[in-house]
Amino acid sequence: MSIRFDDKVAIVTGAGGGLGREYALELARRGARVVVNDLGGSRDGTGHSDAALKVVKEIEAAGGQAMSNGGNVAEYDQMADMVARAKEKWGGVHILINNAGVLRDKTFAKMDPADFEFVVRVHLLGSAFATKACWETFREQNYGRVLMTASSTGLFGNFGQANYGAAKMGLAGLTKTLQIEGAKNNIRVNTIAPTAGTRMTQDIFPEALFDAFSPEKVAPGALYLVSEDAPSNVILGAGAGVFQASYVTLTPGKLLKGDDLSVEGVAAHWDAIVSREGEIVPQSGGEQPMMIGRILQQG
Repeated sequence: MSIRFDDKVAIVTGAGGGLGREYALELARRGARVVVNDLGGSRDGTGHSDAALKVVKEIEAAGGQAMSNGGNVAEYDQMADMVARAKEKWGGVHILINNAGVLRDKTFAKMDPADFEFVVRVHLLGSAFATKACWETFREQNYGRVLMTASSTGLFGNFGQANYGAAKMGLAGLTKTLQIEGAKNNIRVNTIAPTAGTRMTQDIFPEALFDAFSPEKVAPGALYLVSEDAPSNVILGAGAGVFQASYVTLTPGKLLKGDDLSVEGVAAHWDAIVSREGEIVPQSGGEQPMMIGRILQQG
C-alpha cells in the first residue's frame, strides 16, 4: 500500500527547517502541493530569513509544487491571508500541520511574564489561529486533516520549560475538542509529540544522539496522521524511528460518604482513588460525569 497526497493541498507551518522542512519535502514527494510557511526567525522568535523560499526551491527542483509564505502564526489575519492565497492558487486546503514554535527556556522563578506569554502565543494561539483559518474550508469541502505538535514536556513536564509545557499540553487539549467538533465533516485532528535533533534541540541533545534523532525519522508518523485513512484523537510520540502512543486516562475512583466525605476521608482512601485498576481512556469530557453517575447508582 502506497500512501499518496496527489490531490491534496497541505500547509506546514515552521517549515523552513527541521521537522517542518522534512514534513514539507515528504508531502511534496508524495504528490501534495505544499504551502511552506515560516517567519524565518531564530528559535526565540526574533529576526527574519528566507528559509521558506529555500525549501520551496528544494521541492520545485525535485519536480514538486510549492509556494512560500512568511506569515506569523501568532497573527490571525496573516493566517487567513495564507489560506486565501493557497485557495486562490490551488482551489482548496486539505491538510494543516501546525509545527511552528519557539523556545525561551528559564526556570519559572526567573522567567519574565512576557516570555511566558510569547511562547504560549506562538505555540498554542498560533496553532489555533492557523487551524481556525482553515476550518471553514475543511467544513465546506467535507475533508480536513490537522496535526498539532505537542511535546513530552507538555505531557510529562521538564525543568525550565513552564511556558513551553503549558502551551504544548494546551495543544493536546485543543485536539481533543476539535476532533469531536470536526468528526461530522470528516475532519480528523491528531497530536504528535516529536523528539528530534533540530535547531530547537541542538544544545540539549548529546552530539552522539543528534543524528540518531534526525527529523526524517519522525516524518512517517506525522504524514500518516494527516493521510486520508488517518485515525483521529491520537497522541503519537515519535523519535529515532520509534513510535509510541500516549493516553489521558481516568480511574474509577472511590465514592466517599458520611464521615469519609472529608479532607481526612480523601487522605484515608487515597490509594483507592488513584488505583489504576479499571481505568478508562475517555473519548470526551462527558465520560467523567457519566462514570460518576454509574458509581452513584452502584453505591
